[in-house]
Amino acid sequence: MADEFDIAVVGGGLVGAALAWGASGAGRRVALLDEGDLALRAARANFALVWVQGKGLGLPDYAAWTARSAAAWPDLAAALGGETGIDVRYGRPGGLHLALSEAELERRAAWLGRLHNQSPPYTVRMLDRAETARLLPAIGPDVVGASFCPDDGHCDSLRLFRALHAGFQRRGGRYRADSAVDGIRHAGGEFRLATKRGEIRAAKLVLAAGLGNARLAPMVGLAAPVRPQRGHILVTERVAPFLAHPLATLRQTGEGSVMIGDSQEEAGFDTGVDTGVAAAIAARAVRAFPLLARANVVRSWAALRVMTGDGFPIYEQSAACPGAFLATCHSGVTLAAAHATVLAPQIAAGALAPELGVFSARRFDVPAAA
Repeated sequence: MADEFDIAVVGGGLVGAALAWGASGAGRRVALLDEGDLALRAARANFALVWVQGKGLGLPDYAAWTARSAAAWPDLAAALGGETGIDVRYGRPGGLHLALSEAELERRAAWLGRLHNQSPPYTVRMLDRAETARLLPAIGPDVVGASFCPDDGHCDSLRLFRALHAGFQRRGGRYRADSAVDGIRHAGGEFRLATKRGEIRAAKLVLAAGLGNARLAPMVGLAAPVRPQRGHILVTERVAPFLAHPLATLRQTGEGSVMIGDSQEEAGFDTGVDTGVAAAIAARAVRAFPLLARANVVRSWAALRVMTGDGFPIYEQSAACPGAFLATCHSGVTLAAAHATVLAPQIAAGALAPELGVFSARRFDVPAAA
C-alpha cells in the first residue's frame, strides 16, 4: 500500500535527504516526509563547505568521522551525477582560515596545536602572509596569515539538495511534501506517524528533522537536546574570479557570486536579519579582500543551525522502540557522504555500528565536574 513503508525518514533537509537516498534502492520502500518550506531548514544557513580542518577538538572520533566523510565525497558526487545528471560542483582545492591580526593567528595556531595532540586524521599547517598571498593574491594588508588544509573543499549545496531528492525518487523512494509529523505511535512492530495528509506506517523510523527532533525524539524513547544558533549570510553580485580556495567564512561560487558568513548568534528562533551583524560581516570580508568593497550585496538573510551542547552530532537507536533512529548534526554538507554511504546502510540493516556509540545523546547525562 502507498502508506506502508519499510523506512520512513522524517525531515526533508540535507540530513534526511542523504539518509533517504542512501537507504533507498535494493527493493526497499522508503518514504521521505517533509514539513515543507515553512520548516526551519538548517540548509538555509549552509555554506556548502566540505570541511575538516579544526574539527574534533575534545572528541577524536568526530575528527575521524568528518575525515571519513570528506574522503567519500568524490564517490558521492560521482554517484549522484551518474544517477541524476546533476553536477553538484564538488571540488577539493584545499581550504583556508584567515587571520586578520597577529593575535588571531596565534589563537588559531594554539587551537590547532591542541587538536594536533589528538592526532586527527588530516593535516593542517600554518601559513605566513607570503605563503597565504601565493594562494590568495587578492588578500588585503590586514591579512597576516592563515591555516591551510588540503582536504577541505566545497560544492553547490542547492545542486546537492536537488540531486539527493532526485536520486532518491529515481531509486523508487516516495517524497511526501507538506507532511509534518504530529504524533508517533509504536505498536505491533511498526511505527504509525500522524500527518495532516494521513497516517504513514513503517517498520523503521529515522528522525532527521533538525530542530524538530527535540519534539519528536521523546515520542520514541530518545532525547535530542538541540538548540538553534543563528547565522547571517550575505551574497554579492557576480565578480571576476579571484578566489580559487574556499575559506571558512567566505567562498566564491561557480557563478561568480561571493558568499560571506561569519556569525554565530544565540538568538533563539529569531531568523530576522540584524543589520549591525550584517555590516560587521561585510566589513571583515572587505578587510580580507579589499576588491569586495566595490561589489554590491544582492541578498542577505539569516537562518538557524542545529546545535547540540558540545557541537557534535547525535546518532542513536531507540531501546524502547526498536527500529527508531535519531540523526542530528550541524554539518549536513560535510557529513552527507558519511550519512548516505555509511549511516544509511546501517539503519537499513537495523543496527548502528558500535563505534557510533560515542555520538549517543547519553553523553549529556554525565554530570559535569565540580
